Amino acid sequence: MLKRSFLVVVSAFIAISGCQPTRSFNGYVPDQVQPAEIEPGVDTRSSVLARLGSPSTTSTFNPDLWFYMSSTQQTLTYHHPKVVQRSIVAIQFDDSDQVADVLTYDLEDGKVIDFVSRETPTRGRQLGILEQLFGTIGRLPSQLPGSERGPGQDQP
Repeated sequence: MLKRSFLVVVSAFIAISGCQPTRSFNGYVPDQVQPAEIEPGVDTRSSVLARLGSPSTTSTFNPDLWFYMSSTQQTLTYHHPKVVQRSIVAIQFDDSDQVADVLTYDLEDGKVIDFVSRETPTRGRQLGILEQLFGTIGRLPSQLPGSERGPGQDQP
């Protein structure tokens, strides 16, 4: 009886521990200085690099714009990961390499962009199911796709 109750307690503990979310941290992790602590007009490009390190990325069209990005994802059992926290700090430099502006964005400022769509956009008319099934009825064999004949080929 004691073994049975012990097994029940252990199995309940394992079942409950399986429901705990797993967190993963991605991107820039600040050591001592937060990127939002950088002051416009006081800090320079070299002081930002010394205090924060290399940025996560720079702007494609403006090399004077640095981004420090971090996010926290939470995964519960077999579900897809969900971003629960996101921080993006954009640091803009002026022509004299001084910090001109520090902008901070979080999860509420973002927009979901579907980079991988399961649908390929095409131009032209959309055919219905009946048009696809019965669209070739009444056409001559020479009008059907794939029936083009090259020069010098005999007709059947």
